[in-house]
Amino acid sequence: MTQPIHPIDVILHKRDGLILSDAEIQAFIRAIVERTADNQLVTDAQIASFLMAVFQRGLNQQELAALTQAMRYSGDTFDAATLDAFTPVFCVDKHSTGGVGDKTSLLIAPTLAAAGLAHLTPAGVPGICVPMISGRSLGHTGGTLDKLETIPGFNTQLNLTQLADTLRKCGAALIGQTPRIVPADRTLYSLRDHTGTVESPFLITASIMSKKLAESLNALVLDVKVGSGAFMPTYEQSKFLAQLMVQTGESSGTRTVALLTSMDQPLGRFSGNWVEVWECIDIMQGKRHAMSHDLIELSNILSGWMLHLAGHTATPEEGVKLANQILQSGEAYKAWLNIIAAQGGDTSIFQTPAAFHKPRATRILKAQAPGYLASMDCKQVGWAVQRLGAGRAKPGDPVSAHAGIEMHAKLGDKLEAGQPLATLFTEDPALLDEPEHMLRETLEVSTSPPALQPLIREVVAQK
Repeated sequence: MTQPIHPIDVILHKRDGLILSDAEIQAFIRAIVERTADNQLVTDAQIASFLMAVFQRGLNQQELAALTQAMRYSGDTFDAATLDAFTPVFCVDKHSTGGVGDKTSLLIAPTLAAAGLAHLTPAGVPGICVPMISGRSLGHTGGTLDKLETIPGFNTQLNLTQLADTLRKCGAALIGQTPRIVPADRTLYSLRDHTGTVESPFLITASIMSKKLAESLNALVLDVKVGSGAFMPTYEQSKFLAQLMVQTGESSGTRTVALLTSMDQPLGRFSGNWVEVWECIDIMQGKRHAMSHDLIELSNILSGWMLHLAGHTATPEEGVKLANQILQSGEAYKAWLNIIAAQGGDTSIFQTPAAFHKPRATRILKAQAPGYLASMDCKQVGWAVQRLGAGRAKPGDPVSAHAGIEMHAKLGDKLEAGQPLATLFTEDPALLDEPEHMLRETLEVSTSPPALQPLIREVVAQK
C-alpha cells in the first residue's frame, strides 16, 4: 500500500535541498486544488513555506517539468482535437513577459489567423489556430485583456466550448484565463505576491508555461523582455528565464523558442488601453505612423517565428516577410474584424478609432533644451501610465479606457527646444501632475546621440 504524502514532508525536503519526486510535487498541487473550507488538505501557511523553499533552493529540470505539468493538469485544458474545421490543426501562441506599450498580441493574432484561413497551406502542412489566453495589467506593465475590453461588447471570458467555436470560425481567439484553467496557479500566484517570492525564475516559468501548455499548443514563441522596462532586473536573469521556459516547453512536447527583446522604451506610439487598440487599428488599416515602426517590426518577427514553427515558411525570415505582407494587404484587418465580431465586439468604432478616444484632460511634455533623447527608465514611464489611471496597483483595481501617453520621440531622435516629447491623457485632471514629474525626471536629453541596443538581442532555442 502506497504511503500518503504529507505537505509538511514536501516542504521539509525542499527546504533541506533534497530533490522532490514527481509524486511529491503532484500530491502537493493536488492538495491545493482539492482543499475546501472544511477540509484544509494544505494551508496557506504551508503553501507559502513551499514557495519560499523553492525560491531559496530552486528546482532542477525534472522538478520544474513535474511542477509545470501538475499545474497544467490541475483543471480544464483545451483539446485541439475538438477543432474539426482543419484536418489536422497546428496550435501556436506567443507570450510576452510584459512591458510598456507592448501590444503585439493585437497584431499577431489576426496575422496568424489570416495566414491560416486565407493562405493555402502546402501539402501535408496543418492549418493554424491561435488560442491566445492573455492577462491583465499589474504594476508597470500593461495587460492585453484591459486593452481588448475597451471595445464595447467584446467578451474575453469565453468558456472552452466558446473558445473552440471561435477558433473554428476565425482561426484565433483572444480570451482570459477561466477559473477552471490551471486553478493551482491562481492560488500560488496570489500567495507569491504576498510572500516575497514573485521573482523566482522557477516559479515564473511554472506559472507561465502551465497556462500556455494548457492550450494544447504544438509551438510557442516567447518574447522575453530585457532592459529598463523588463520584469527581470538584468540581462543574465532574463536569459536564464528564457532558457528555463524553452527547456520546459520542449520537455513537454511543445516546440518552444524565446526571443530576448529590448524594453528600454515604450513599444510603438501609445501606452494605455484604448489608445493601444487605436494604434493597432491604424496599422492594420495601412496607416503606419513613424512612432509605430518598432511595434510593427517586433510583431512581424514574432509572427514570422510562429509561421515558421507551424511549417508555413522554410525559415523565420520568410515568415517575417509573409507576416508583413498579410499586415499590409489588409488581410489581418479582415481577420481582426472576424475575431472581434465573433466575441461580441462592436466593430463600427474601428471606422474612426481616434474619435473614440475621449480623455477628460491632456498635457504635453516638451523638450526644455535641444539635443538627443538619450535614455529613460522605461519602468518609470510604465508607472507614469499606471498613475494616469491606465493600470492597476493590485488585482481587481479598475482601469481607465482613455488614460495613457503618446510618445513623440524615440531614443536617439534629435530634438529641438520646445519640441513635444510626450502627451499625457487621463480621465481625472487631478492625476496629471505626478506622471508629468515622473516623465520629466526620467526622459534625459543629451548633446550627443546615445548608443542604442538592437530590438532583438538574442534568440534562445533548444540545440
